[in-house]
Order: sequence, then C-alpha cells, then structure tokens
Amino acid sequence: MLEDLPQPPAIPRPADDLSAWGPIKRPVFRMLWFTWLTANICMWMNDVAAAWMMTSMTTTPLWVALVQSASTLPVFLLGLPSGALADILDRRRYFIVTQFWVAAVATLLCITVISGVMTPPLLLALTFANGIGLAMRWPVFAAIVPELVARAQLPAALALNGVAMNASRIVGPLVAGALIASAGTEYVFVLNATLSVISGFVIMRWRRDHVPSPLGRERLVSAMRVGLQYVAQSSRLRAVLLRISLFFLHSTALLALLPLIARRLHGGDAGTFTLLLASMGAGAIAAAMYLPRLRQLMPRDTLVLRSTVLQSLSTAVMAVAPNAWVAVPAMLVNGMAWIACANSLSVSAQLSLPDWVRARGMSMYQMAIMGASAAGAALWGQVATVSSVSTGLLVAAASGTVCMLLAQRYVVDLSIEEDLTPSRQFKVPVAEAPPGVGHVVVTIEYLIDPMRSDDFRILMQESRRSRLRQGALEWALLRDIGKPGRYLEQITDESWTEHLRRFDRVTASDVALRERKLAFHIGDEPPHVHRCVVEGAVRI
Repeated sequence: MLEDLPQPPAIPRPADDLSAWGPIKRPVFRMLWFTWLTANICMWMNDVAAAWMMTSMTTTPLWVALVQSASTLPVFLLGLPSGALADILDRRRYFIVTQFWVAAVATLLCITVISGVMTPPLLLALTFANGIGLAMRWPVFAAIVPELVARAQLPAALALNGVAMNASRIVGPLVAGALIASAGTEYVFVLNATLSVISGFVIMRWRRDHVPSPLGRERLVSAMRVGLQYVAQSSRLRAVLLRISLFFLHSTALLALLPLIARRLHGGDAGTFTLLLASMGAGAIAAAMYLPRLRQLMPRDTLVLRSTVLQSLSTAVMAVAPNAWVAVPAMLVNGMAWIACANSLSVSAQLSLPDWVRARGMSMYQMAIMGASAAGAALWGQVATVSSVSTGLLVAAASGTVCMLLAQRYVVDLSIEEDLTPSRQFKVPVAEAPPGVGHVVVTIEYLIDPMRSDDFRILMQESRRSRLRQGALEWALLRDIGKPGRYLEQITDESWTEHLRRFDRVTASDVALRERKLAFHIGDEPPHVHRCVVEGAVRI
C-alpha cells in the first residue's frame, strides 16, 4: 500500500538572528515589509480623508457611518474567497494584482475629487472598491511572510507586521490631518494614489519561483470547502480562533468608545483623541521589541492570559481616568497588551497551517478578528447607551478576563506542535484509465487484535481528522460483524484529481500517524487498499 522513500539530507545553515529586528536583515522581507508599512499608511490616510470628505458633502450621520461599513464589509464578503485564490494562484502575481487594484481605485478617487464630480454614493462605492483590494491583499501577504524568513524568525516577523500596522495607525491619520488642514482633502488622495502605484512597482521587483501543480489549479468552490474543513478539523486552530475572537470582542470596547472617553476627559477635544490613539500605537511598537524575550520567559497560553488581564486592567483605568495624564499611560499599556496577545495568537495560527492552505486559514483568522470587532463595537456601544461609558468599559474589562480564563480551561488546545513539513513518503496511485467524473471511494482493510479495538478506534479518530483536513469529502470506520478485528477505513474524495491532491498535502505528522496505525495491523500482508469510483445512475 505504501512505499517509504529516502529523504534528502538537511542542508546546514547559519544560525538565524532571533532578535526583534532579525527579519529586517533579510533583503526581500525588508523590501516587502516597508511596502506593507506604506500600504497600511495609505489605508489610514484614505479612511480619514474619505470620512472627512463625507462630512463636507452631507451632515447625515448615516452617510458618515457608512464610510466605515463600506471599507470593512469586503473583508466579510471576500475573506475566504481571497484566501482560496491566494493559495491556488501564483502568490507573487496575485499580490501585484491586488496592489494595483488598490492603486487604480486610489487614482480614480483622486481624479474624481479633483474634477469636482464626487457625490456621497460615489464616495461609498469607491471606498467599497478600495476595501475589496484590501480584503484580497491581506491573506496573500499573511501567507507570504513564512516564505521570507526562517521558522524560528516567524514570531519576530509577525511582530514587525504588528509594528507596521500600529505605526501606520499613527502616521496615516497625522499625515492626512496635516494635508487636509494645510492643502485640502484632495491632496491626501493624490499622495495615496502616488504611494500606491509606487508600492505596486516595488512588489514587482520581488522574484519568486512559482511551481504549478501538475494536477492543475483547484476549483475555487472546492478550495474554499477544503479551507473550511481544515480549520474545522484542527483543534489548535479552533482554539486560536476562539481566543482571538474573545479578545477582540472585549478589547474593541475601548476603541469603539474612545471618542466619547476623549471628549469626557478634562480639556478633552479632537487633539486628545488623536493623542490617545497615538499612545496605544506607541505602546504596541515598544512592546514588539520585547516580545522575543517574553516568549522565552513564559508559554504562549500564559502570555495570552496575562496580556488579556493587562488589557482589561488598562481598560478599567480608562473607565475612570479623569484626565490625559492618567489616560495616556493606560493607553500605552493597552497597546503593549494588545500586540502581545494578538502576536502570540497569530504565531500559533501560522504554525498550525501548512503552506498549501495557509492563506485560507489566515483569511479566516482575519475574518474572526473583524467579525468580533464589529460585534464588540455594537455590543459595548449598546451597553454604554443603556448605562454609561464607564459601566460599559468596566463590564467589558471584567468579562474579557473571565471569558479568556474559561476558554483556556475548557476549550481543548493540543499543545503538541505538529510537524507540517511536506512529505513524499506515500506512494501516489496510478490508474490505467483515470476516471473523469464521479466520487472516488477508498477502503483500507485492517486486521487487528480484538482486545485492542478500543485503542484502535481512538487512533482512527485522528486518522479521520487528518483525511478531512487533506480535503476528503467523507470518512467512515466500518467494523466487520462476522469477523472480529477486521476494520475498513473508508474515505470519499470529490474526484480522482482531488484524491491525488491529498498525496501532495501529506506532512511528516501524517507519516507518523500512518506508522501508528500500521502498528495495530497483525495481518501477514500490509493492509489491502481498494479504490473505486461511484458510477452514475443508468437509465433502463
């Protein structure tokens, strides 16, 4: 059934720089990181300028609020499809296309504003189009990062991505505000378009060898199904998605209510609001430099829990802060806790994903963040409406810590890190006449000691998760009623091509699992494998 193939010896390499700035020393990562920083600055400039322009065209609160909805809604609509496309297409070309999409929308926005034909509906439409580019761009960049650095440098690389996001949160609004005040809103769109086009050409300098699959590209719908299936069958990913959802559901309370908090502080005004946002961003940037040391001092779950508690405490301080002298340090601490928790969970998500499904998995991670943020803003806004801003923040702070404690206690997160290194140790089947259509059903016959049947059934649940994560449609374990100890593992694939794709997705952990299953087999020959195709109905 199976054939062991010799593996090439590992190529020795010099020790990687594990410091916080280590990934920057890699030229390709440095180039793409600065491009990513610029892209995020453009995103914030565009959002600020669009919101301000809408206020100049209409005083209706609904139109102003819809600007934010138009920029975030594409993430919910296109998160999974964009992740699937990033996995099945050439990631370099796809990244370039998404960046030039954003550049084209920014240029159109610029031309429309300068020509004086901008209207509220058109501004919303162009903001939505820009959001499409952002939604398509994020998963592919998340999938590219592990290709650019060594595995040991991945936590630092992701922390630097957090630095880029928080630095852009400071720089983008400040640049946009300065341009609006000194020159006019249209110049923000001019700068945004210029930087977006330049970023696209910078990405084109990146050289990446794309090796297309000999089986051809996956169909989009099938790729989306497999992505959802992989996450559903991964206990670690499920735990990570729950934790990041809980964290953002509660931490969003502070950001959602921050304008009201700034106004309530002694002498509070728009400048105070900007100062508080900048303080949070500065705290996140400062903490990112110490994350490598923190990861050495404590396990991931401990770091996540302590970060959550620290974030809750700073939120509670903001609930009662009388002035900016108290609020600014609290926001600094909040930013530190935010990046420590988000980075830890982001690293766990990345390490739980093999390369072939990475963009799809990270797109669902991003969707969890955006969904939790949207729900949290509505929830805590309503709580603050029926009570007070301080009460809403205090309840969010207490609830966030309690929920994270319960999640870590009761949600299974197997801390054993799987070896997701691709393996070619499974022999790829060859059919004399490969079926063109129809589901493929594979049965593997095991003969085991009936006294060990309970242990075998437990192990086969791991096999079930492995097969479904690889893309199988269905899985079942059949027991022979007339012959104790005879079991049939039955796997159904969508087609012969999708059956062959599963062999491309085999990892070192799957090989180890196979050996554990074979240890139960007591037959004189290896387990018998049968592959059948489901025939269509025949008219008589």
